[in-house]
Amino acid sequence: MIIKKIFIIFIFISQLLLSNSYSVEPDEILQNPKQELRARNISKNIRCMVCQNQSIDESDAPLAKDLRILIRNQIKDGKNDQEIYKFLTDRYGDFILLKPAFKLNTLVLWLLPLFFVVVGIFIIFLHNKKSKKI
Repeated sequence: MIIKKIFIIFIFISQLLLSNSYSVEPDEILQNPKQELRARNISKNIRCMVCQNQSIDESDAPLAKDLRILIRNQIKDGKNDQEIYKFLTDRYGDFILLKPAFKLNTLVLWLLPLFFVVVGIFIIFLHNKKSKKI
């Protein structure tokens, strides 16, 4: 009985460790390993516009596949990483980047979480102050 449980746990852990969550299909992969590595690194930094919480490297949405192919075609054309990122942000906006640059138009993206933390602390402080009076 205990051996069966250990075996089930072993299979579960091996599935977690060995399962590859990447959705790059074999027909997308570039022949040059250096170019493929560049494409994968860029794809890991680009947000899937359908899934929004995944990179296009992990997503199996049709739009993610199109973007992966577009990135690989630009790499084949000799464009550098910055040119590819610029092309994508010009086309889709800064939201497509999983880590948007710190610029004036992305200031809200960077400061809004801090604002919510400060407001949350303020609310907790006021609530605590009111509860002590009772």
